[in-house]
Amino acid sequence: MPADTESVKPRRRLDPGMPPPYTRGMTEFSPATDVAAAAERAHVLAQALPFLRRYAGATIVVKYGGHAMGEEHLAEEFGRDIALMKQVGVNIVIVHGGGPQINAMLKRLNVESTFIDGLRVTDRAAMEVVEMVLAGTVNKYVSNLITRAGALAVGICGKDGGMIRARKAERTRKNPDTGAIEPIDLGFVGEPAEIDVRVIHALTGGGLVPVIAPVGVDADGQTYNINADTVAAAVAGALHATRLLMLTDVPGVLDRNKNLIPELSLADVQARIADGTITGGMIPKVENCVEAVKLGVKGAVILDGRVPHACLLELFTEGGTGTIVRR
Repeated sequence: MPADTESVKPRRRLDPGMPPPYTRGMTEFSPATDVAAAAERAHVLAQALPFLRRYAGATIVVKYGGHAMGEEHLAEEFGRDIALMKQVGVNIVIVHGGGPQINAMLKRLNVESTFIDGLRVTDRAAMEVVEMVLAGTVNKYVSNLITRAGALAVGICGKDGGMIRARKAERTRKNPDTGAIEPIDLGFVGEPAEIDVRVIHALTGGGLVPVIAPVGVDADGQTYNINADTVAAAVAGALHATRLLMLTDVPGVLDRNKNLIPELSLADVQARIADGTITGGMIPKVENCVEAVKLGVKGAVILDGRVPHACLLELFTEGGTGTIVRR
Protein backbone atom coordinates (compact mmCIF):
# COMPACT_ATOMS: atom_id res chain seq x y z
CA MET A 1 0.00 0.00 0.00
CA PRO A 2 1.24 3.53 -0.62
CA ALA A 3 2.74 5.35 2.35
CA ASP A 4 0.19 8.11 2.18
CA THR A 5 -2.86 5.83 2.48
CA GLU A 6 -4.26 7.85 5.38
CA SER A 7 -4.20 11.03 3.31
CA VAL A 8 -6.44 9.57 0.61
CA LYS A 9 -9.13 8.08 2.88
CA PRO A 10 -12.56 9.54 2.15
CA ARG A 11 -13.53 12.30 4.56
CA ARG A 12 -16.29 11.40 7.02
CA ARG A 13 -19.43 13.36 6.19
CA LEU A 14 -20.56 15.45 9.12
CA ASP A 15 -24.15 15.65 10.26
CA PRO A 16 -25.18 19.25 9.46
CA GLY A 17 -26.83 19.42 12.89
CA MET A 18 -23.56 18.63 14.71
CA PRO A 19 -21.09 21.29 15.80
CA PRO A 20 -18.01 21.75 13.60
CA PRO A 21 -14.78 19.94 14.54
CA TYR A 22 -12.25 21.74 16.71
CA THR A 23 -9.88 24.07 14.95
CA ARG A 24 -7.06 26.19 16.29
CA GLY A 25 -8.95 29.33 15.31
CA MET A 26 -11.60 28.56 17.91
CA THR A 27 -9.19 29.49 20.71
CA GLU A 28 -7.45 32.42 19.07
CA PHE A 29 -8.65 35.74 20.49
CA SER A 30 -7.42 38.91 18.92
CA PRO A 31 -9.37 41.66 20.70
CA ALA A 32 -8.67 42.05 24.41
CA THR A 33 -12.39 42.06 25.08
CA ASP A 34 -12.64 38.44 23.87
CA VAL A 35 -9.91 37.37 26.30
CA ALA A 36 -11.71 39.12 29.15
CA ALA A 37 -14.99 37.44 28.27
CA ALA A 38 -13.30 34.05 28.08
CA ALA A 39 -11.64 34.66 31.46
CA GLU A 40 -15.02 35.48 32.98
CA ARG A 41 -16.50 32.28 31.61
CA ALA A 42 -13.58 30.30 33.01
CA HIS A 43 -14.09 31.96 36.39
CA VAL A 44 -17.76 30.99 36.40
CA LEU A 45 -16.89 27.38 35.56
CA ALA A 46 -14.28 27.27 38.32
CA GLN A 47 -16.81 28.61 40.82
CA ALA A 48 -19.29 25.92 39.76
CA LEU A 49 -16.83 23.02 40.18
CA PRO A 50 -17.81 22.07 43.77
CA PHE A 51 -21.47 21.98 42.77
CA LEU A 52 -20.74 19.97 39.63
CA ARG A 53 -18.97 17.40 41.81
CA ARG A 54 -21.84 17.39 44.31
CA TYR A 55 -24.47 16.53 41.72
CA ALA A 56 -22.44 14.25 39.45
CA GLY A 57 -24.36 10.97 39.38
CA ALA A 58 -27.25 12.43 41.38
CA THR A 59 -30.88 12.14 40.29
CA ILE A 60 -32.72 15.43 39.78
CA VAL A 61 -36.43 15.53 38.95
CA VAL A 62 -37.65 18.72 37.28
CA LYS A 63 -41.32 19.67 37.02
CA TYR A 64 -41.61 21.84 33.92
CA GLY A 65 -44.53 24.01 32.81
CA GLY A 66 -46.09 27.46 33.06
CA HIS A 67 -44.56 30.50 31.39
CA ALA A 68 -41.18 28.76 31.13
CA MET A 69 -42.80 26.37 28.65
CA GLY A 70 -44.96 28.91 26.85
CA GLU A 71 -42.25 31.46 25.97
CA GLU A 72 -40.06 30.21 23.14
CA HIS A 73 -36.75 31.73 24.25
CA LEU A 74 -37.17 30.38 27.80
CA ALA A 75 -38.14 26.97 26.43
CA GLU A 76 -35.01 26.81 24.29
CA GLU A 77 -32.85 27.88 27.24
CA PHE A 78 -34.48 25.18 29.35
CA GLY A 79 -33.60 22.56 26.75
CA ARG A 80 -29.97 23.70 26.67
CA ASP A 81 -29.75 23.76 30.47
CA ILE A 82 -31.07 20.20 30.73
CA ALA A 83 -28.60 19.07 28.07
CA LEU A 84 -25.76 20.74 29.95
CA MET A 85 -26.73 19.04 33.22
CA LYS A 86 -26.84 15.70 31.46
CA GLN A 87 -23.40 16.32 29.97
CA VAL A 88 -21.86 16.92 33.42
CA GLY A 89 -23.21 13.65 34.78
CA VAL A 90 -26.55 14.54 36.36
CA ASN A 91 -29.38 12.02 35.92
CA ILE A 92 -32.27 14.26 34.86
CA VAL A 93 -35.93 13.23 34.84
CA ILE A 94 -38.54 15.68 33.52
CA VAL A 95 -42.24 15.73 34.45
CA HIS A 96 -44.24 18.32 32.49
CA GLY A 97 -47.64 19.91 32.69
CA GLY A 98 -49.70 21.47 29.92
CA GLY A 99 -52.79 23.21 31.28
CA PRO A 100 -52.80 26.12 28.79
CA GLN A 101 -52.26 23.77 25.86
CA ILE A 102 -55.16 21.57 27.05
CA ASN A 103 -57.43 24.59 27.38
CA ALA A 104 -56.53 25.74 23.87
CA MET A 105 -57.24 22.33 22.34
CA LEU A 106 -60.54 21.90 24.22
CA LYS A 107 -61.63 25.27 22.88
CA ARG A 108 -60.48 24.42 19.37
CA LEU A 109 -62.46 21.16 19.42
CA ASN A 110 -65.48 22.76 21.08
CA VAL A 111 -65.27 20.45 24.09
CA GLU A 112 -66.80 22.21 27.08
CA SER A 113 -64.98 22.29 30.41
CA THR A 114 -66.82 22.26 33.71
CA PHE A 115 -65.22 23.46 36.91
CA ILE A 116 -66.18 22.81 40.53
CA ASP A 117 -64.53 25.11 43.06
CA GLY A 118 -61.80 25.82 40.52
CA LEU A 119 -61.16 22.14 39.76
CA ARG A 120 -61.67 20.87 36.20
CA VAL A 121 -64.15 18.03 35.80
CA THR A 122 -62.59 15.67 33.27
CA ASP A 123 -65.28 13.65 31.50
CA ARG A 124 -64.56 11.00 28.89
CA ALA A 125 -64.44 13.46 25.97
CA ALA A 126 -62.14 15.82 27.84
CA MET A 127 -59.90 12.92 28.93
CA GLU A 128 -59.30 11.98 25.29
CA VAL A 129 -58.16 15.54 24.58
CA VAL A 130 -56.01 15.68 27.73
CA GLU A 131 -54.20 12.48 26.79
CA MET A 132 -53.73 13.62 23.20
CA VAL A 133 -52.20 16.94 24.28
CA LEU A 134 -50.13 15.82 27.28
CA ALA A 135 -48.83 12.48 25.99
CA GLY A 136 -48.65 13.71 22.40
CA THR A 137 -48.09 17.32 21.41
CA VAL A 138 -46.58 18.70 24.63
CA ASN A 139 -44.57 15.60 25.48
CA LYS A 140 -42.86 15.51 22.10
CA TYR A 141 -42.31 19.26 22.12
CA VAL A 142 -40.41 19.08 25.42
CA SER A 143 -38.46 16.00 24.32
CA ASN A 144 -37.43 17.74 21.13
CA LEU A 145 -36.26 20.85 23.00
CA ILE A 146 -33.77 18.73 24.94
CA THR A 147 -32.71 16.53 22.04
CA ARG A 148 -32.03 19.52 19.78
CA ALA A 149 -29.84 20.96 22.54
CA GLY A 150 -27.58 17.91 22.57
CA ALA A 151 -29.00 15.35 25.02
CA LEU A 152 -31.15 12.42 23.94
CA ALA A 153 -34.62 12.75 25.47
CA VAL A 154 -37.43 10.21 25.22
CA GLY A 155 -41.04 11.21 25.76
CA ILE A 156 -43.24 8.77 27.69
CA CYS A 157 -46.39 8.88 29.81
CA GLY A 158 -47.43 7.07 32.95
CA LYS A 159 -49.25 4.41 30.93
CA ASP A 160 -46.00 3.23 29.33
CA GLY A 161 -44.83 0.11 31.12
CA GLY A 162 -47.48 0.71 33.79
CA MET A 163 -45.16 3.35 35.22
CA ILE A 164 -47.87 5.38 37.02
CA ARG A 165 -50.59 3.28 38.64
CA ALA A 166 -53.40 5.72 39.31
CA ARG A 167 -56.51 5.84 41.46
CA LYS A 168 -59.50 8.12 41.20
CA ALA A 169 -58.99 11.37 43.08
CA GLU A 170 -61.42 11.95 45.93
CA ARG A 171 -62.38 15.54 46.71
CA THR A 172 -64.97 17.14 48.97
CA ARG A 173 -66.52 20.57 49.40
CA LYS A 174 -68.63 22.32 51.99
CA ASN A 175 -72.28 22.79 51.03
CA PRO A 176 -72.88 26.58 51.33
CA ASP A 177 -76.49 26.01 52.36
CA THR A 178 -76.24 23.16 54.87
CA GLY A 179 -72.59 23.37 55.87
CA ALA A 180 -72.25 19.64 55.28
CA ILE A 181 -69.09 18.18 53.72
CA GLU A 182 -70.05 16.55 50.43
CA PRO A 183 -68.02 14.47 47.97
CA ILE A 184 -67.54 15.85 44.47
CA ASP A 185 -66.94 13.82 41.35
CA LEU A 186 -64.19 15.22 39.12
CA GLY A 187 -64.52 12.46 36.55
CA PHE A 188 -61.26 10.99 35.29
CA VAL A 189 -58.99 13.03 37.56
CA GLY A 190 -56.58 10.78 39.40
CA GLU A 191 -53.64 10.70 41.76
CA PRO A 192 -50.60 8.41 41.86
CA ALA A 193 -51.10 5.19 43.78
CA GLU A 194 -47.77 3.61 42.84
CA ILE A 195 -44.74 4.46 40.70
CA ASP A 196 -42.87 1.66 38.92
CA VAL A 197 -39.40 3.10 38.30
CA ARG A 198 -38.11 0.32 36.02
CA VAL A 199 -38.89 2.21 32.82
CA ILE A 200 -37.20 5.34 34.20
CA HIS A 201 -34.10 3.41 35.26
CA ALA A 202 -33.91 1.72 31.87
CA LEU A 203 -33.85 5.10 30.14
CA THR A 204 -31.47 6.90 32.50
CA GLY A 205 -29.21 3.83 32.56
CA GLY A 206 -28.97 4.12 28.78
CA GLY A 207 -27.91 7.75 28.98
CA LEU A 208 -31.34 9.12 28.04
CA VAL A 209 -33.50 11.83 29.60
CA PRO A 210 -37.03 10.60 30.40
CA VAL A 211 -39.74 13.20 29.75
CA ILE A 212 -42.92 12.11 31.52
CA ALA A 213 -46.48 13.22 30.77
CA PRO A 214 -48.72 13.07 33.89
CA VAL A 215 -51.22 10.52 32.61
CA GLY A 216 -51.76 7.32 34.60
CA VAL A 217 -53.82 4.16 34.44
CA ASP A 218 -55.65 2.14 37.09
CA ALA A 219 -55.83 -1.62 37.57
CA ASP A 220 -58.80 -1.82 35.19
CA GLY A 221 -57.00 0.05 32.41
CA GLN A 222 -58.85 3.34 32.88
CA THR A 223 -56.79 6.43 32.01
CA TYR A 224 -56.59 9.34 34.44
CA ASN A 225 -55.37 12.92 34.21
CA ILE A 226 -53.06 13.67 37.16
CA ASN A 227 -51.71 16.97 38.39
CA ALA A 228 -48.11 17.35 37.17
CA ASP A 229 -46.83 18.64 40.53
CA THR A 230 -48.25 15.57 42.24
CA VAL A 231 -46.69 13.23 39.68
CA ALA A 232 -43.31 14.99 39.98
CA ALA A 233 -43.36 14.58 43.77
CA ALA A 234 -44.31 10.91 43.52
CA VAL A 235 -41.67 10.17 40.87
CA ALA A 236 -38.97 12.03 42.82
CA GLY A 237 -39.89 10.10 45.96
CA ALA A 238 -39.86 6.74 44.19
CA LEU A 239 -36.40 7.54 42.78
CA HIS A 240 -35.13 8.91 46.12
CA ALA A 241 -33.95 11.92 44.14
CA THR A 242 -31.39 14.34 45.49
CA ARG A 243 -33.53 17.28 44.36
CA LEU A 244 -37.00 18.00 43.07
CA LEU A 245 -37.13 21.30 41.21
CA MET A 246 -40.65 22.72 40.82
CA LEU A 247 -40.59 25.45 38.16
CA THR A 248 -43.40 27.93 38.81
CA ASP A 249 -44.40 31.50 37.92
CA VAL A 250 -43.29 33.00 41.26
CA PRO A 251 -39.85 33.36 42.91
CA GLY A 252 -40.71 30.81 45.59
CA VAL A 253 -42.50 30.97 48.94
CA LEU A 254 -42.84 34.56 50.14
CA ASP A 255 -43.30 35.91 53.66
CA ARG A 256 -45.91 38.49 54.63
CA ASN A 257 -43.64 41.28 53.36
CA LYS A 258 -43.30 39.56 49.96
CA ASN A 259 -39.69 38.59 50.64
CA LEU A 260 -38.40 35.21 49.54
CA ILE A 261 -38.13 32.55 52.24
CA PRO A 262 -34.99 30.63 51.22
CA GLU A 263 -35.59 27.50 53.32
CA LEU A 264 -38.44 25.76 55.11
CA SER A 265 -38.48 22.67 57.28
CA LEU A 266 -41.49 20.35 57.28
CA ALA A 267 -42.60 21.88 60.57
CA ASP A 268 -42.13 25.40 59.17
CA VAL A 269 -44.45 24.58 56.26
CA GLN A 270 -47.28 23.55 58.56
CA ALA A 271 -46.79 26.64 60.72
CA ARG A 272 -46.76 28.98 57.70
CA ILE A 273 -49.95 27.44 56.33
CA ALA A 274 -51.62 27.70 59.71
CA ASP A 275 -50.73 31.38 60.20
CA GLY A 276 -51.82 32.34 56.67
CA THR A 277 -48.37 33.08 55.24
CA ILE A 278 -48.75 30.31 52.66
CA THR A 279 -52.10 30.61 50.92
CA GLY A 280 -54.02 29.83 47.74
CA GLY A 281 -52.34 27.90 44.97
CA MET A 282 -49.03 27.83 46.82
CA ILE A 283 -50.45 25.44 49.42
CA PRO A 284 -50.72 22.39 47.13
CA LYS A 285 -47.29 23.11 45.64
CA VAL A 286 -45.68 23.21 49.07
CA GLU A 287 -47.62 20.15 50.19
CA ASN A 288 -46.29 18.25 47.18
CA CYS A 289 -42.78 19.28 48.21
CA VAL A 290 -43.45 18.04 51.73
CA GLU A 291 -44.73 14.72 50.38
CA ALA A 292 -41.61 14.32 48.20
CA VAL A 293 -39.32 14.93 51.19
CA LYS A 294 -41.27 12.45 53.30
CA LEU A 295 -40.81 9.90 50.53
CA GLY A 296 -37.03 10.32 50.62
CA VAL A 297 -36.12 13.32 48.45
CA LYS A 298 -33.28 15.26 50.08
CA GLY A 299 -34.68 18.65 49.10
CA ALA A 300 -37.61 19.99 47.07
CA VAL A 301 -37.27 23.49 45.62
CA ILE A 302 -39.94 25.89 44.38
CA LEU A 303 -38.35 28.37 41.98
CA ASP A 304 -39.24 30.81 39.24
CA GLY A 305 -39.07 29.18 35.83
CA ARG A 306 -39.28 32.59 34.15
CA VAL A 307 -35.74 33.38 35.32
CA PRO A 308 -33.19 32.45 32.62
CA HIS A 309 -31.16 29.36 33.58
CA ALA A 310 -33.24 28.87 36.75
CA CYS A 311 -32.20 25.24 37.19
CA LEU A 312 -28.50 25.99 36.76
CA LEU A 313 -28.67 28.89 39.22
CA GLU A 314 -30.39 26.70 41.78
CA LEU A 315 -28.01 23.76 41.53
CA PHE A 316 -24.66 25.27 40.65
CA THR A 317 -24.49 28.50 42.66
CA GLU A 318 -24.20 29.20 46.36
CA GLY A 319 -27.59 29.59 48.03
CA GLY A 320 -29.76 28.91 44.98
CA THR A 321 -32.64 31.10 43.88
CA GLY A 322 -35.85 29.55 45.24
CA THR A 323 -37.33 28.10 48.42
CA ILE A 324 -36.05 24.70 49.45
CA VAL A 325 -38.15 22.38 51.61
CA ARG A 326 -36.28 19.72 53.54
CA ARG A 327 -36.33 17.98 56.86
